[in-house]
Amino acid sequence: MLSPDRHGINVAIVGIGNCASSLVQGIEHYRSGANDLVGLSHYDLGGYSPSDIHVVAAWDVDERKVGQDVARAVFAKPNCTAVFCPTIEDTGAVVRMGRVLDGVADHMADYPEERTFRVAREEEPSKEDVIAVLREAQVDVLMNYLPVGSQQASEFYAECALEAGVAFVNNIPVFIASNPEWARRFEAAGVPIIGDDIKAQLGATIVHRVLTDLFRKRGVKLDRTYQLNTGGNTDFLNMLNRTRLASKKESKTEAVQSVAQVRLEDENIHVGPSDYVAWQNDNKVCFLRMEGQLFGGVPMNLELRLSVEDSPNSAGVAIDMIRCAKLARQRGLAGPVLPAAAWFCKHPPVQMPDDEAHAAFEAFIAQPAA
Repeated sequence: MLSPDRHGINVAIVGIGNCASSLVQGIEHYRSGANDLVGLSHYDLGGYSPSDIHVVAAWDVDERKVGQDVARAVFAKPNCTAVFCPTIEDTGAVVRMGRVLDGVADHMADYPEERTFRVAREEEPSKEDVIAVLREAQVDVLMNYLPVGSQQASEFYAECALEAGVAFVNNIPVFIASNPEWARRFEAAGVPIIGDDIKAQLGATIVHRVLTDLFRKRGVKLDRTYQLNTGGNTDFLNMLNRTRLASKKESKTEAVQSVAQVRLEDENIHVGPSDYVAWQNDNKVCFLRMEGQLFGGVPMNLELRLSVEDSPNSAGVAIDMIRCAKLARQRGLAGPVLPAAAWFCKHPPVQMPDDEAHAAFEAFIAQPAA
């Protein structure tokens, strides 16, 4: 087992939304002595526990968060996720003004302020400003939690991580790690990256994938399927702008197609966000239907309804991704960390069935110290 660095894992976060809120609450939950393993695949991963993670820098564009310690910013509007750790000690990391670019959709201005962003008037940072902070704070891992569709903004922060030598974890469905050019650049720079698009602990994607793989292994022909999702958080509100959904739909659809026995025609598969229901807040409801054929061509169908609190559902996975990114950096690995990406992400550089991805992930974390 590796001997962790004494300072633990220094993390910077871009986007202090619901997912960041659940992550920061979770770190405090375990640091405060929680001894349950709910939500974690490993309490100890490569010599690191959740309490070894320290948030040392953060960026956002909302005036209610900029200037606040991360411990308070995670509870500011428009965040609406479950509060399971209401008391968080100040981190000492004050949320800085971030780059807006395409991180805020124009249609958000049509909704009440408590539901959407209130962009701060502070001066946006340059790339050099962000790199300087990453270096000064000795950041190990930069977490990207920008809204869906933030391609330009995500690339801006990926560039900063690349030049600062900081591992990059891309939690959102814009393609960085799975883009061959970006992957090549991270490899050439000697910097690890994990992505793209975080796969929740028990969310719509992993359930759909497992059932699709089960059909394949049991010889059931899958004819058609859909996955419809509704939610009331800022992510679902943001995705009402369908022009921001191209990569999201591709990521979620490919996650299912990649484990099917035979790829379905486009008209026979629909996977993606469906609607914004304000009163659901951070609760996400998935409606899943699968139609197929059993022995002799006899028809069957399966319907499933899954209800989860969206952001906590990904926080434990995020904690594991952070620790894997730290291990990769510590081991001198460069470019996409394929075992972690295949296990934790919807759109990794290399897709694997989940049982194979899990075995690769376990082998990765079991590697002895160099």
